[in-house]
Amino acid sequence: MSIFAQLRAGVATASAAETQALAGEFATALPPDATLALHGDLGVGKTTFVQGLARAFGIQEYVTSPTFNIFTVHRGTRNLVHLDAYRLERATELDALMLEDFLTPPYCLAVEWPEHVAEWLPPGTLHLDLGIAPDERHTLKLRSAGPAAT
Repeated sequence: MSIFAQLRAGVATASAAETQALAGEFATALPPDATLALHGDLGVGKTTFVQGLARAFGIQEYVTSPTFNIFTVHRGTRNLVHLDAYRLERATELDALMLEDFLTPPYCLAVEWPEHVAEWLPPGTLHLDLGIAPDERHTLKLRSAGPAAT
C-alpha cells in the first residue's frame, strides 16, 4: 500500500520517532514542488512531522516551529520552507513576506495553521489532519491528495 493510501485511510503513531519516520516516507513520494497544509491543534505533532520531512531532505539543522519568524527556509536535497501562519490575520500579509522568492524548486512548503491563509494556498495543496486519539497516539490523515498525488 502506498504512503498516500495509508495516509488517506489514517495512520496512528505512538512516538515522535514514528511520526518523523512516516513523514520521511511521505517526503520521498511527494511531487518535486509540493505544498502541505498541516491542520491540527497545538501539540498534535505538526512540527514533529516537518522534522521528519527535513531529515528525509538531508537537512542537518534542527527544525523548530517558526512562530515568531513566520517562516524558515531549510536547504537540503530539496528546499523546505516551513511557514507558521498562526500570527497572520490575512493571507494578503504573505505578500509582504515575499515567500514566493524562497520557493526555489525542488521545494516543499509546509504550512502550519493553514486556515489563516486558506485562500492563498495553491491548487493541489496536500491537506493533512493531525490529532491525538483517546489512547494518546498521534493520528495523521490525508484529507485531500491533490491532483499530483498517487
